[in-house]
Amino acid sequence: MKQIVVGLVVLLLMQVAKGTAAESFAVDVEAQSITIALTQEPPNLNSLRTTDLVSFFVLGHVNEGLVRYDRRGRLVPGVAESWDISPNSMTFTIRADARWNDGSPVLAEDFVFGWQRMNDPSVAAPYASIMYPILNAEKVQKGELPVKALGVRAEGNQLIVDLQTPCGYCLAVMAHVAFFPIKQSFYEAQADKYGAEPEHLLYNGPFVLSNWTHGSRLSMKKNPSYWQRDDIHLNEINVGYITADNRTRLNLFRDEQIAVARLGAETVKDAAQSGLRLRTFVSGGMAYLGFNHRPGRLTAKVQARQAIASTFDSEEFVNKIIAIPGYRSTQTFFPSWIQGVDGKFVDEYPISKQPVSNAKARKLLASVDAGSASLTLLTTTSPTGTKIAEYLQGVLKSELGLDVKVDQQTFKQYLSRRDTGDFDMVVSSWYPDFDDIVTYADLLASYNGNNGGRYKNDQYDAVLKTLQSSLDRGDRMNAAAELQSIIMADVPLIPMAETGSAYLQHAQLKGVVRRVLGADPDYTYARVVEAKTKPKPESKPKPKPKS
Repeated sequence: MKQIVVGLVVLLLMQVAKGTAAESFAVDVEAQSITIALTQEPPNLNSLRTTDLVSFFVLGHVNEGLVRYDRRGRLVPGVAESWDISPNSMTFTIRADARWNDGSPVLAEDFVFGWQRMNDPSVAAPYASIMYPILNAEKVQKGELPVKALGVRAEGNQLIVDLQTPCGYCLAVMAHVAFFPIKQSFYEAQADKYGAEPEHLLYNGPFVLSNWTHGSRLSMKKNPSYWQRDDIHLNEINVGYITADNRTRLNLFRDEQIAVARLGAETVKDAAQSGLRLRTFVSGGMAYLGFNHRPGRLTAKVQARQAIASTFDSEEFVNKIIAIPGYRSTQTFFPSWIQGVDGKFVDEYPISKQPVSNAKARKLLASVDAGSASLTLLTTTSPTGTKIAEYLQGVLKSELGLDVKVDQQTFKQYLSRRDTGDFDMVVSSWYPDFDDIVTYADLLASYNGNNGGRYKNDQYDAVLKTLQSSLDRGDRMNAAAELQSIIMADVPLIPMAETGSAYLQHAQLKGVVRRVLGADPDYTYARVVEAKTKPKPESKPKPKPKS
């Protein structure tokens, strides 16, 4: 019955694609427009509150910070046309032709206001701690100093940022959504509606959000006010479908309704067998199993976490459960692409996971009176989420005798429950915000708003400060290695895999940038080209009839 129901849903979606949404073809050369699908609804387009990749994807196309990433993933000027950086401060010169879509100039004051709101403790912005390198940011967020004491000010067309400590990665972090500007008068006029609808957001990026039917579709159109508008080829990016179903997205791609289709394990094989060109991409994220460290939870006890970790096999998880090209097994929370001192961090600071016997793992549980404990595993409502949940449920039952209740939620509700701690274990992932190992390490800082499990380790916080503030590469990587050891011993989370992506892309769509950092995929530099036509075979003269 389940397969029949799924089939009917797919059929209905395809009928909609061909009927009421007949204008939503994959690519249009003349209009320079494309239609794509998202796996989830963007939960939040308020840059002060956003934490998820779907919202980052949209915001990365419609807004811009001081710097941005180019086609090759390099940091290049954005709203700032130039900058000067010293150990104690950063000075950015704001370009004169940067405009909001209402025609008003983007000012240094817009960054000052946006950053002050990000640090205001009354806002409780999840990404507030990313601003800790700025002078007084930590004290402002803790309510020990007023917001005006934050080390950022506007002087004419220059934004001056005073630093709390030297910061070797602070230019890279400026591309993050948390550092985007916000126009004060517009923000205050929207009140609680800011970012909730297209008309409640102001845009200074390559595109503007032109419409948004929640749960169904949204469109982004080229921004005529953007300072680099002549380099933008696409006139419209139409998100015609929002569906987590991998089969539906594959069928939409086959039916020429979407230009890019992200694949799951069950559709990778079908796509390959159909002769479609399969593309893969190592996306730089870390999939992990998070624990709730709040008092009263079994998972707050290190022995329970160590026992659970002993049952997890990353190789099996990647090859048999995920089974998507691009995923890699791991033993560490720091991915293989991250740089160390002279080479890759994982090569310079290798670890070896010592096996724990089943008997020892059960003794660990017995030592904390686990008894007949039942744990709640939080995950998203998706085919992949279901596979992971069933796998973990089976392993923990067979290896440790633990009963696991699976709590599958829509993406928005999942985020809410994760943030409020309504779980024992949570299937999650973390993607880099900037090009430095700090972007992974500080997730487990006790003060980080994205630390949903509320892990707190004073030694971890102290070592992290060295990683954040030192300018010596060797000292920094030694600190990262110490953090890696703490994670291995204390098990605040279980690294499951380095994430990857398998996808299909329309042959006429060119210039799409896939990258570890920034909005991904990035359609800023994309364009639609004419379809290639196969040359007609030359006509051969007919042989003369024999006499």
